[in-house]
Order: sequence, then C-alpha cells, then structure tokens
Amino acid sequence: MSFQSFIPLFESLGFSDKEAAVYLATLIKDHAPNTEIAEEAGLNRVTTYETLKKLRQKNVVFSSEKDGVLRFSAVSPAQIHEKFSGYVSQLASQIKELESLQQNNLIRPQVRFLQGINGVKEGYAKTLETKGEILSIANSKNIRSTWKKYDEEYVQKRAEKNIFLRGIAPKDTMGEQVHADDKKYCREIRLLDESLFPSEMVENEICIFDTSVLIVSFHPDIFAILITSPAVMQTQKQIFEILWKIAGKTS
Repeated sequence: MSFQSFIPLFESLGFSDKEAAVYLATLIKDHAPNTEIAEEAGLNRVTTYETLKKLRQKNVVFSSEKDGVLRFSAVSPAQIHEKFSGYVSQLASQIKELESLQQNNLIRPQVRFLQGINGVKEGYAKTLETKGEILSIANSKNIRSTWKKYDEEYVQKRAEKNIFLRGIAPKDTMGEQVHADDKKYCREIRLLDESLFPSEMVENEICIFDTSVLIVSFHPDIFAILITSPAVMQTQKQIFEILWKIAGKTS
C-alpha cells in the first residue's frame, strides 16, 4: 500500500499535505538525509527541509548528525496516537469549563446587519431553523410588493417544515387575503384595525423566534437586523402578546 493513502489520515490530525508526506517518507527511510526523504516524498529538497523543521517543532521528527550529515527519523505512529489521545483526554476533562465559555458568549447580544433583498432573505431563512413557533408583526402588502416570490420562497417552505406562525397584520385587503389562507399555510393571523396598527410597522416588520428578533425595513432602503439576545427577544415577545390580545378582541 502506498504511503500516499495515509495522507488524509494525518491531515485530519492537523498535518498539512506536505507535512504528512514528509513524515511518512521519514518513517519509511528512517535515519536518512534530507535528499533521500525528499525523493521518497516526491518533493524538492528545499521544501522537504523546511517541512522537516516544522515537524521537529511538532516533536514528530527528530534529527541527529552522523559523519557530518544531518539525518532525520520519525517518531512511531504509536507515539503520535498517544500524543493525540492525550489531547483528547485533556479536552474531555475540560468540556464543562469550555461549554461555560460558550454559554457566557451566548448571553452577550449578537447583532448582524443584513443588507439588500438578499440579506432580508437570509434573515428569513434563519427563522426556518427555529425549534418553536414564529411570532410576526408584519404588513402583508409591504413585504409581498418588495419580495415578489415571498409566498413561494418563504411561506410555503415554512409550512412544509410545519413551523407554526402567529402573526399580526393590518386589517386591509391584502391582510384579509392572507388571513383566508391561514389553515393552508400553518398559521394564525389576527388582523388589527389600521388605526390601531403601530405606525412604525408600516415600513418595518418583526419576526420573533427562539432567542432572536429579526427586524426588517423596506423603505427607503431594504435591510434587516438580526438580534440574538434572550432579553431582547422576551421584551419583543411581551409586546407581541399585548397586541395579540388586542387584535383578538377587535377581530
């Protein structure tokens, strides 16, 4: 079996393709000068020598001088296995500490600015990864006039994933049309009289899901802001639930 077949294995351990080839060539030749290792590895002498220096730094190759010639040998595969097993054991012993770092990071709000219609689509795509329902305050007409294939490219995909949506929309012609198809698209839309509908939602809309809030603006520029923050999400959810009750009483 050619040593080339083992190169992907060593690449998975963090070796570059040249480092893997030179290590394996050194393992085969053992106590050989740079020129012989280069020939075995199929690399030029300069590249091989520079790679051998890197492998010495990783402590997987060592050198000694004989008759004025520097010769190289490789540590055994068993020693490499022991070395990497030690790394894995150390990682396993500190999993809880490492996960606490991740949890601390998740507490910090994360904000992404998504520009243009493609950015808006990217933001909506994130909502399709939710493990729960989506809460939406939206102008039904506004988004469909800007994103022509909104129903085909987003609403239908959400329904196919069986992700339920509770939404609040202005009670206008488009709102009535959307509401009529609620059962078909796995949602419940409550219509709010236009006089009661928040004025800031005329040009913007909000999607609340998991620990995130997606704020979308269509005029004068199209962009979205994706905020991942449990605290912000809870505040927006409380506002939504208040409007949800009001819409239920007026519908």
